[in-house]
Amino acid sequence: MLVGIPTEIKKLENRVGITPAGVKALVEAGHKVRVQKNAGNGSMISNEEYIAAGAQIVETAAECWECEMVVKVKEPLEPEYALFHEGLLLFTYLHLAPEPALTKALLDKKVVGVAYETVQPADRTLPLLSPMSEVAGRMATQVGAQMLTKKEGGMGLLLGGTAGVKAAHVVVIGAGVVGIASAKVAMGMGARVTVVDSNLNRLRQLDDIYEGRLQTLASNSFNVAEAVKEADLLIGSVLIPGALTPKLVTEAMVKTMKKGAAIVDVAIDQGGCIETTAKHGPTYHDNPTFIQHDVVHYSVGNMPGAVARTSTFALTNATMPYMLALANKGWKQACKDDIALLRGLNTVGGKCTFASVCEALKLPYTPAEQMI
Repeated sequence: MLVGIPTEIKKLENRVGITPAGVKALVEAGHKVRVQKNAGNGSMISNEEYIAAGAQIVETAAECWECEMVVKVKEPLEPEYALFHEGLLLFTYLHLAPEPALTKALLDKKVVGVAYETVQPADRTLPLLSPMSEVAGRMATQVGAQMLTKKEGGMGLLLGGTAGVKAAHVVVIGAGVVGIASAKVAMGMGARVTVVDSNLNRLRQLDDIYEGRLQTLASNSFNVAEAVKEADLLIGSVLIPGALTPKLVTEAMVKTMKKGAAIVDVAIDQGGCIETTAKHGPTYHDNPTFIQHDVVHYSVGNMPGAVARTSTFALTNATMPYMLALANKGWKQACKDDIALLRGLNTVGGKCTFASVCEALKLPYTPAEQMI
């Protein structure tokens, strides 16, 4: 199979869809790999490293999109839609629920879209989302700590406090991979931490693991409102795979927050779980924050792109086995053999094959099983 790796064109996105080790694995399996010139620069991977691994370096994105399979990091943007072609196998993050134009382009061109964020094995874990969720979660606390400084518009609060001075209160909405990563870093920095989630078993587990060093709180509208009001730093980390994120934190709740408090909405890729960030939309690394109701908001849609080298290697460690399966077997057989890839199918032959996307965009739903 001919596999293309174009340069990411999202603003300030420095990750790349494959490492030299991935190229070598594909080439050893009998495939050919085209990498767009300088695609790896943002992750400190040179053209020479790709060539040494067996890749062909090409000048243009079009030469990569001509391939049978395209591997990316972020969802395609409008300038890339014209490069889609019927039968193309696209393996990347898609986040289609809040992206009607992208979804239409994939359906119109009959692209086979396999989304990293919906690949789920039998145990319903998210192996291709988890590495970036862990990075984003760790970054969320670091970013939030900076946002609380006066320079960034915050109240001038040191996250861990100091001798004789109370530490900041970090509230994390959602106890998944992002939420736990955020909470661990916040505790490590000395903050007081509350984790809010609807899964009581998960909260019991956290209570046992951390032996009371963090507060757990059952998620309901009353508890969420109270926790938001008390938060110095609020981190939104709610996820429903493939679906629009529910707006658990309303604008009315944000209005009750302290002047100079901070919000980081990690869920913005799927629409955001905080109403104010959802209404504003994603921000970018060069201008990541905005202030509303005297609260500093951060809603960058590709947080791990800021630590691109770490993120690229973490992501491709996870995607590589699935990439090889798709290349070696073709998408139909790979999906027949692995429920995880079958669940990753979002578009096939002009049909939408992921129920939550269809629900969000009011599209007819075709079960993926019918397409293989």
